[in-house]
Amino acid sequence: MFKKSLDVLAIGDIATDAFIRLEKADVHCKVNTNDCEICMPFGDKIPFEYVKVIKAVGNAANAAVSAARLGLNTALVTNIGDDQNGKDSLVELHKNNVSTSYVKINKNKPTNYHFVLWYDIDRTILVHHTDYDYELPKFAEPKWIYLTSMSSATFPYHMAIADYLDAHPNVRLTFQPGTFQIKLGIEELKRIYQHTHVFIVNLEEAQRILGSTSRDIKILLKGLADQGPKITLITDASKGAYMFDGEHYYFMPIYHDSKPPFERTGCGDAFASTFMSALCIGKSPLEALTWAPVNPMSVAQFIGSQEGLLTRKQIEWWLERAPSDYKPREI
Repeated sequence: MFKKSLDVLAIGDIATDAFIRLEKADVHCKVNTNDCEICMPFGDKIPFEYVKVIKAVGNAANAAVSAARLGLNTALVTNIGDDQNGKDSLVELHKNNVSTSYVKINKNKPTNYHFVLWYDIDRTILVHHTDYDYELPKFAEPKWIYLTSMSSATFPYHMAIADYLDAHPNVRLTFQPGTFQIKLGIEELKRIYQHTHVFIVNLEEAQRILGSTSRDIKILLKGLADQGPKITLITDASKGAYMFDGEHYYFMPIYHDSKPPFERTGCGDAFASTFMSALCIGKSPLEALTWAPVNPMSVAQFIGSQEGLLTRKQIEWWLERAPSDYKPREI
């Protein structure tokens, strides 16, 4: 049982990522440059530069490590197998000051293992979710729950989370949906949406959730807010991010680094978890919006989603040195 007052409880699947650095590939994009495909010769031997294996990652683990590094008391609810990858994941979480009191070890099952095809500054991830027996444990009431990506067999589990939120109205929820949660749809997860305080997705995910082809940010933000969330945010890669607080719409630029990005895995998790963590610390939504882009800037300079995550002192250092135009702008 978690003995400290719990600030953040992250809920979602965990994995080991094997980053495979490709030497050669072709990238083909449509006219709008948003829909790109990576192509390699079929049936050929494809050279790669090296492999780097990183334990205890995934949206929920990334968010938990991010919050812990910012000084918050953090725990993770997840499933692992009784294999070496699971044992190594527990070690990594402990190293990052994330409580593993609510991590369930599943006998005779493997820990999730993903392959990341890394070419240039972006990546394509080959994912596989092990079919675990999902059960919501009893846990100390946190200030925030951070709910994110899980396997496709977890609808009853989501309803158990909704039941918990019904019974604990003081707990705030950040929802960063994964692929299955997006596919499941708004109606199936209506109770989760209605409990959500902060909802964060990228532009393409917002369109899929709403069944819309519109790229009008205000329409998309309001459409998501109409489902229940108090604050909605949409990220748009290097173009920046947008927020609707129920009354006003804001644009926030990215935090520019003098160095080009090295590898972008985990940037979305870093943005979302930093925004939530800033609110948990006591910042206003507009202040949190200035915090959120700093961590992705740092994460993009490293391989994987956690090495570049910053401490609170480091975030504040970058903010003190931010350019004059680095601030939210009402739109």
